[in-house]
Amino acid sequence: MEGKTVKETSVIMAQLMTPEDANPAGNVHGGVIMKLIDNAAGTVAARHARTNVVTASVDRLNFHSPVFIGNLITLRASINMTGKSSMEVGVRVEAEDLFTGQIRHTASAYLTFVALDKNLKPFEVSPLITESDDEKRRFREALARRQLRLAERKKEESCQKDLEKCEV
Repeated sequence: MEGKTVKETSVIMAQLMTPEDANPAGNVHGGVIMKLIDNAAGTVAARHARTNVVTASVDRLNFHSPVFIGNLITLRASINMTGKSSMEVGVRVEAEDLFTGQIRHTASAYLTFVALDKNLKPFEVSPLITESDDEKRRFREALARRQLRLAERKKEESCQKDLEKCEV
Protein backbone atom coordinates (compact mmCIF):
# COMPACT_ATOMS: atom_id res chain seq x y z
CA MET A 1 0.00 0.00 0.00
CA GLU A 2 1.42 3.34 -1.05
CA GLY A 3 1.88 5.99 1.65
CA LYS A 4 0.52 9.53 1.66
CA THR A 5 2.12 12.75 2.80
CA VAL A 6 0.68 15.17 5.35
CA LYS A 7 0.33 17.80 2.60
CA GLU A 8 -1.86 15.52 0.47
CA THR A 9 -4.64 15.37 3.04
CA SER A 10 -4.39 18.59 5.11
CA VAL A 11 -7.27 21.05 5.03
CA ILE A 12 -7.90 24.66 5.92
CA MET A 13 -11.53 25.59 6.57
CA ALA A 14 -12.96 28.97 7.50
CA GLN A 15 -16.35 30.08 8.78
CA LEU A 16 -17.84 33.36 9.93
CA MET A 17 -19.40 33.16 13.39
CA THR A 18 -22.99 34.43 13.48
CA PRO A 19 -25.55 35.10 16.26
CA GLU A 20 -26.97 31.55 16.13
CA ASP A 21 -23.48 30.27 17.05
CA ALA A 22 -23.32 32.28 20.28
CA ASN A 23 -24.86 32.95 23.66
CA PRO A 24 -26.59 36.30 24.46
CA ALA A 25 -23.25 37.82 25.49
CA GLY A 26 -21.83 37.22 22.00
CA ASN A 27 -19.46 34.38 22.92
CA VAL A 28 -19.48 31.47 20.49
CA HIS A 29 -20.48 28.20 22.15
CA GLY A 30 -17.67 25.73 22.66
CA GLY A 31 -19.87 23.03 21.16
CA VAL A 32 -20.08 24.94 17.88
CA ILE A 33 -16.29 25.06 17.72
CA MET A 34 -16.09 21.38 18.71
CA LYS A 35 -18.37 20.43 15.81
CA LEU A 36 -16.27 22.42 13.35
CA ILE A 37 -13.11 20.77 14.72
CA ASP A 38 -14.67 17.33 14.24
CA ASN A 39 -15.71 18.24 10.67
CA ALA A 40 -12.23 19.49 9.74
CA ALA A 41 -10.49 16.50 11.31
CA GLY A 42 -12.96 14.07 9.73
CA THR A 43 -12.30 15.58 6.34
CA VAL A 44 -8.56 15.02 6.74
CA ALA A 45 -9.10 11.43 7.88
CA ALA A 46 -11.47 10.71 4.98
CA ARG A 47 -9.04 12.21 2.48
CA HIS A 48 -6.29 10.00 3.83
CA ALA A 49 -8.34 6.79 4.05
CA ARG A 50 -10.59 7.41 1.02
CA THR A 51 -13.38 5.61 2.86
CA ASN A 52 -15.87 6.24 5.64
CA VAL A 53 -14.30 7.33 8.93
CA VAL A 54 -15.70 7.72 12.43
CA THR A 55 -14.48 9.68 15.42
CA ALA A 56 -13.06 7.20 17.94
CA SER A 57 -11.77 9.66 20.55
CA VAL A 58 -10.88 13.23 21.30
CA ASP A 59 -7.62 13.13 23.20
CA ARG A 60 -7.47 16.73 24.11
CA LEU A 61 -9.41 19.86 23.33
CA ASN A 62 -8.03 23.03 24.83
CA PHE A 63 -9.68 26.43 24.52
CA HIS A 64 -7.19 29.29 24.72
CA SER A 65 -9.28 32.39 24.05
CA PRO A 66 -12.93 33.22 23.29
CA VAL A 67 -14.50 33.52 19.86
CA PHE A 68 -17.12 36.22 19.27
CA ILE A 69 -19.93 36.87 16.82
CA GLY A 70 -18.40 38.35 13.68
CA ASN A 71 -15.05 36.57 14.06
CA LEU A 72 -13.80 34.52 11.16
CA ILE A 73 -12.50 31.23 12.49
CA THR A 74 -9.95 29.26 10.53
CA LEU A 75 -9.35 25.59 11.23
CA ARG A 76 -6.06 24.07 10.12
CA ALA A 77 -6.17 20.29 10.26
CA SER A 78 -3.56 17.70 9.37
CA ILE A 79 -2.83 14.09 10.05
CA ASN A 80 -0.19 13.39 12.70
CA MET A 81 -0.02 9.60 12.70
CA THR A 82 -1.54 6.51 11.16
CA GLY A 83 -1.95 3.06 12.66
CA LYS A 84 -3.44 0.03 10.97
CA SER A 85 -6.97 1.49 10.65
CA SER A 86 -6.72 4.52 12.93
CA MET A 87 -5.42 8.01 12.35
CA GLU A 88 -4.67 10.91 14.69
CA VAL A 89 -5.53 14.35 13.35
CA GLY A 90 -4.46 17.62 14.91
CA VAL A 91 -6.57 20.76 14.54
CA ARG A 92 -5.58 24.36 15.29
CA VAL A 93 -8.35 26.96 15.49
CA GLU A 94 -7.69 30.68 15.04
CA ALA A 95 -10.17 33.54 15.32
CA GLU A 96 -9.74 36.72 13.30
CA ASP A 97 -11.35 40.02 14.18
CA LEU A 98 -12.25 41.24 10.69
CA PHE A 99 -12.22 44.91 11.75
CA THR A 100 -8.79 44.96 13.42
CA GLY A 101 -7.12 42.03 11.66
CA GLN A 102 -6.06 40.60 15.03
CA ILE A 103 -5.70 36.80 14.92
CA ARG A 104 -5.85 34.74 18.11
CA HIS A 105 -5.09 31.06 18.64
CA THR A 106 -8.38 29.99 20.19
CA ALA A 107 -8.31 26.18 20.41
CA SER A 108 -6.30 23.04 19.68
CA ALA A 109 -7.42 19.43 19.55
CA TYR A 110 -6.24 15.92 18.80
CA LEU A 111 -8.81 13.46 17.46
CA THR A 112 -8.52 9.80 16.55
CA PHE A 113 -10.52 8.38 13.66
CA VAL A 114 -11.03 4.82 12.52
CA ALA A 115 -11.50 3.99 8.85
CA LEU A 116 -14.37 1.61 8.06
CA ASP A 117 -15.12 -0.55 5.05
CA LYS A 118 -18.57 -1.03 3.49
CA ASN A 119 -19.43 -3.59 6.19
CA LEU A 120 -18.49 -1.11 8.94
CA LYS A 121 -15.39 -3.11 9.84
CA PRO A 122 -11.96 -1.50 10.38
CA PHE A 123 -10.29 -0.70 7.07
CA GLU A 124 -6.51 -0.59 6.64
CA VAL A 125 -5.22 2.90 5.84
CA SER A 126 -2.18 4.04 3.90
CA PRO A 127 0.92 4.71 5.96
CA LEU A 128 1.86 8.32 6.63
CA ILE A 129 4.94 9.72 4.95
CA THR A 130 6.51 12.38 7.16
CA GLU A 131 8.73 14.81 5.29
CA SER A 132 9.68 17.68 7.62
CA ASP A 133 11.21 17.65 11.10
CA ASP A 134 7.94 19.12 12.40
CA GLU A 135 5.91 16.29 10.87
CA LYS A 136 8.29 13.72 12.35
CA ARG A 137 7.98 15.38 15.79
CA ARG A 138 4.16 15.37 15.52
CA PHE A 139 4.26 11.68 14.60
CA ARG A 140 6.39 10.83 17.67
CA GLU A 141 4.14 12.89 19.95
CA ALA A 142 1.05 11.18 18.50
CA LEU A 143 2.58 7.76 19.21
CA ALA A 144 3.13 8.79 22.84
CA ARG A 145 -0.50 9.99 23.12
CA ARG A 146 -1.66 6.68 21.62
CA GLN A 147 0.25 4.70 24.24
CA LEU A 148 -1.32 6.81 27.01
CA ARG A 149 -4.78 6.40 25.49
CA LEU A 150 -4.42 2.62 25.28
CA ALA A 151 -3.16 2.41 28.88
CA GLU A 152 -6.09 4.54 30.08
CA ARG A 153 -8.56 2.35 28.17
CA LYS A 154 -7.06 -0.79 29.73
CA LYS A 155 -7.35 0.75 33.20
CA GLU A 156 -10.97 1.79 32.60
CA GLU A 157 -11.91 -1.70 31.41
CA SER A 158 -10.26 -3.19 34.49
CA CYS A 159 -12.18 -0.82 36.77
CA GLN A 160 -15.47 -1.68 35.09
CA LYS A 161 -14.86 -5.41 35.66
CA ASP A 162 -13.83 -5.11 39.32
CA LEU A 163 -14.39 -1.79 41.08
CA GLU A 164 -12.56 -2.91 44.22
CA LYS A 165 -9.34 -3.48 42.28
CA CYS A 166 -9.63 -0.10 40.61
CA GLU A 167 -6.98 2.41 41.57
CA VAL A 168 -8.07 5.99 41.78
